[in-house]
Amino acid sequence: MTQIYNFSAGPAVLPKEVLAQAAAEMLDWHGSGMSVMEMSHRGPEFISIYKAAERDLRELLAVPDNYKILFMQGGGLSQNALIPLNLLGHKPDGATIDFIHTGSWSDKSIKEARKYAHVNVAASSTTAVPPQAEWRLTPGAAYLHMCTNETIGGVEYDVSGNQPDAGDPRLAGVPLVADMSSHILSRVIDVSKFGVIFAGAQKNIGPAGVTIVIIRDDLLGKALPVCPSAFDFKLVADNESMYNTPPTYGIYIAGLVFQWLKRQGGVAEMERRAIAKAALLYHALDHNDFYETRVAKSSRSRMNVPFYLKDESRNEAFLAGAKARGLLQLKGHKSVGGMRASIYNAMPIEGVQALVDYLNEFAAQQR
Repeated sequence: MTQIYNFSAGPAVLPKEVLAQAAAEMLDWHGSGMSVMEMSHRGPEFISIYKAAERDLRELLAVPDNYKILFMQGGGLSQNALIPLNLLGHKPDGATIDFIHTGSWSDKSIKEARKYAHVNVAASSTTAVPPQAEWRLTPGAAYLHMCTNETIGGVEYDVSGNQPDAGDPRLAGVPLVADMSSHILSRVIDVSKFGVIFAGAQKNIGPAGVTIVIIRDDLLGKALPVCPSAFDFKLVADNESMYNTPPTYGIYIAGLVFQWLKRQGGVAEMERRAIAKAALLYHALDHNDFYETRVAKSSRSRMNVPFYLKDESRNEAFLAGAKARGLLQLKGHKSVGGMRASIYNAMPIEGVQALVDYLNEFAAQQR
């Protein structure tokens, strides 16, 4: 059987060890006689699963004690609505939300936020992270929102370095909100720089349907009156994510992924691997004039690598050849076209090497 490498942007590849363990435990979790799918979310079996997942995620990201971790239903789109609903209650009239616009997910966030408040796009670029010195920030903004890795366009912040810099005096008292859906757990971050971090699970965490929210304690209890109870972060936190029945099986898989990450060496090791995989792929694209990339080198994503054939009439042939070699889900997002290789934590470097070999072979065949 051909070795399959899945480059989907999400739902995305999961570690084989995790899938094997989930399969082995499908009918009977740890002698309980039940599948995790069948367990009460309030029973001792699932509570132990939940607490282990929360504890491991807190350890992996070094989440400070004054932050809550929430496991909620939904994804990035739902959180784009829930963030303003939960953070504008203390500024219900005339509130302004600042945004750094870097691509398609920023567009979606801005569109949703405009339903609840005035929006100021403080900086905008879809090919590079705008330099922080150029951000046109609003004094006293309700918060500053950024998508720190644009899954579609492939623009990524260096969140472990100088951007975003919460020490900027213009940000005094303004919480930073970061959508880290497509690169969380792939690089070391300083959680204390942020007021809220959220991430859909279906990239680096687990199956679609789970959203992780990491929120600083002082930002709880600021929901608008119209915020539905099940989506009020304070109620969710007070009830340890059990106010509403949580996505239990998705949390279970996420917990297995967290355990796998710890066995691999944690987030620092994932970052080392991400750097190596991205360097391998970008080197091939940069040194072959058959392909092109459109993101500034300083802002290239390590997780989502969009690229284009200079002769786009050969796109279908490229995808057919890739599929025949077991390289799947390389077609770019419909909004931007081209190709995209998502090389998340669970993608081994052997998969990236197989793609690089094919890139070189296909280009040579077409000359």
